[in-house]
Amino acid sequence: MEKRTDKNSYTILFAVGMVLVVGSLLAFLAGFLKPTIEENKRLEKQQNILYTMGVNNNEAGSAVFVSTDEAPALFGKYITKQLIIENEDVREDDKAYLIDVKKEQTRAKDGKTRRLPLFVGEKDGDTFYIAPIRGKGLWDAIWGYVAMDENMVIKGVYFDHKGETPGLGANIKQRYFMDDFTGEHLLRESGEFVGITVSKSNADPVNEDKKDYEIDAIAGATITGDGVSAMIKKDLRLYVPYFKKLKK
Repeated sequence: MEKRTDKNSYTILFAVGMVLVVGSLLAFLAGFLKPTIEENKRLEKQQNILYTMGVNNNEAGSAVFVSTDEAPALFGKYITKQLIIENEDVREDDKAYLIDVKKEQTRAKDGKTRRLPLFVGEKDGDTFYIAPIRGKGLWDAIWGYVAMDENMVIKGVYFDHKGETPGLGANIKQRYFMDDFTGEHLLRESGEFVGITVSKSNADPVNEDKKDYEIDAIAGATITGDGVSAMIKKDLRLYVPYFKKLKK
């Protein structure tokens, strides 16, 4: 009986030791890979931002980013300012693209001041104001970047998701959906913010009316479309005071 107990004890100790070894190895790998992961996130953000202002390698109907090798140089070429908006304070900060929108949304829920990153780009004589947005789809997070002119007319968008249904909600990152947003107005002529609604009852399926504040929905992806509508209205509304100051 005693021998069996000793054997069991050794087995338990061995298992605990293996757990500690594996845990230490995973912690080491996480620490070792963190700089690479952070660098990949930085490059992806740069690619997303550039995409919205037409700096991309799109072909046919496919959405194609500039390469990760090209992104830093092109970002430096086309993005002329990075801004952080915090209540009435607007300041330049070349690390604005590192702001975590999800964390800033949490700060706002906790009653703290939310920092809003905004990127100003110049291309072919046009000025682009690019804002990140984040929301909730059917299964998980959705997010994107919206490029606007000084009147908050959309000049380009990029959307992505963490876990929407392939062929349905996942299609928010397809060009046929994203391209429809170009030219859409976010403000009424009075200056009132309206936003954009992704609508399955949209009476403008070929998207000729750019002042109806609606985009045709993706078939079978109502909840994801509602999430896109909500994040546009919720997050871009916060930038209205900044755009109103541009006109003064």
